[in-house]
Amino acid sequence: MGTTTLTESVSTALESQLAMRVLVTNDDGIEADGLQSLRRALRALDDVEVDVIAPDSNRSATARSITTRSPIWVEEMEFADGDRGFATEGTPVDCVRFADLGLLGHRPDLIVSGINHGANLGDDVTYSGTVAAAFEGIILGIPAIAISQQSAAREMGFRFGRTFDFSVAAALAAGLVDQVRTQPLPEGTILNVNCPAGDPDGIEVTRLGKRLYDDKLKLVEEEGGRRRYEIYGFEPSFEDEPGTDLAAVARGRVALTPIHFDLTHHDGLDGIGAWDAKALLRAAAEAAAEASGPR
Repeated sequence: MGTTTLTESVSTALESQLAMRVLVTNDDGIEADGLQSLRRALRALDDVEVDVIAPDSNRSATARSITTRSPIWVEEMEFADGDRGFATEGTPVDCVRFADLGLLGHRPDLIVSGINHGANLGDDVTYSGTVAAAFEGIILGIPAIAISQQSAAREMGFRFGRTFDFSVAAALAAGLVDQVRTQPLPEGTILNVNCPAGDPDGIEVTRLGKRLYDDKLKLVEEEGGRRRYEIYGFEPSFEDEPGTDLAAVARGRVALTPIHFDLTHHDGLDGIGAWDAKALLRAAAEAAAEASGPR
């Protein structure tokens, strides 16, 4: 049996300190092909340590939901290639919190969420668990990338096909991780990446586009006094505006969209500030006092 010298031990420790620690998570579940393709691609990078914490099953469209009403089960599991990760019954945001709070023994330097089975474009990002995990990273001061892949059906909405080729998206994700090591993302900003089906015709830096939803109230079953409805899942369209992520992917191009979390409409501050807010508050206080008076 070989022995390890003190010099070799110190060298290994220093390499570990210098390596970028990347947390991989998603909302499709820990066994999803997209996550596994991403994990393998990042594992192949030099000086990158990859950890996986992901939901134990599909948590699509959970957005930034968290688990607050019960403890959360976590199980360490082994993948087919011998690598290991943690599966949890929590949401994508819970997964990021686990990493931040010490489940791994260290904080990640970067979060990469995906590769999502289906695009996350335009207004859809507000529903996406994939994007929500990345947003949780910047709330915690950890840079993050969300990456999604259109199916072979080239869907632009929610009816995701079953056939995906993650080869380009996984290789692109690895390249982006290398890129942000030398050119960090702007503080408080995530990068939302959407790959078209097949070989991309190019790549664009884009802004979020505008969805045109086509939801319907569809009665699917009646039982006694209960009715069962379908209200989501109808194919939406979009405003085809140049420079948006939706337009880029519709034309077979990769969309790179920087997104930040500041939802304040700064141009609206002056308009709201012109209201007589003090008068509104006085009127509310008077109405409350009158309502709570003698009856």
